[in-house]
Amino acid sequence: MTAYTEDRFLNGRVAVRQPVGGFRSGLDAVMLAAAIPESGGDILELGAGAGAASLCVAARLPSSTIVGLEFDEGLTALANENARANGVDRRVRFVAGDVLSIPTELKRDFTHVFANPPFHGNEAGATPRDAGRIRALLDPGTLAEWFKEGGKRTAWGGTFTAIIRADRLGEALRNLPGSGITIFPLWPREDEPAKRIIIQARKGSGAPPVLLPGLVLHDADGHYTAEADAILRRGRSLALARP
Repeated sequence: MTAYTEDRFLNGRVAVRQPVGGFRSGLDAVMLAAAIPESGGDILELGAGAGAASLCVAARLPSSTIVGLEFDEGLTALANENARANGVDRRVRFVAGDVLSIPTELKRDFTHVFANPPFHGNEAGATPRDAGRIRALLDPGTLAEWFKEGGKRTAWGGTFTAIIRADRLGEALRNLPGSGITIFPLWPREDEPAKRIIIQARKGSGAPPVLLPGLVLHDADGHYTAEADAILRRGRSLALARP
């Protein structure tokens, strides 16, 4: 029998049941959700897991409608249960399917598309035991396809947003347009290199790429900085998400 925990996000505004042994959303999901533009609209998440990121978007953007695509049918069902438990199932739903072979019903334009794709290699030789964690974390060489699919599903003038490991930025840029790109680093501490990058592409924009200052997550004593706390607990948008 699968064991679950109930995890709280945005200072308790969002409750998400997640399997103990499978892939579990955390800080990355909240930061990604905070990067979705405040214009809201019709939104698609690629690789939704138990729904944490989509539910955080729904809490921030109450006029938005969101559909999440998730490969694992069990997680899809759990994500829909989480949407009902949070009272947003009329505008947030989850569909089972493969990002690389997207269901027909989702082959349309969305105002905003976002993803936390599998971006880890297996350089250290350690492989998660859980099959769901393997799919969610380890990249079998498909990161470029995730970016291409995200771009396809994005409406003209809309955005595709992803959070990735910082050392894969070059690969991401090679699979995005040469303009309309915003890069937002997440620094663990102010004197440490970024481990995560949020990258956002606005479809049809001719603006040159922009590298923003990003966000420092932790103080020297290990606590969240005031800026990170405002996003993680109070639901504030990231700077790149402001109209």
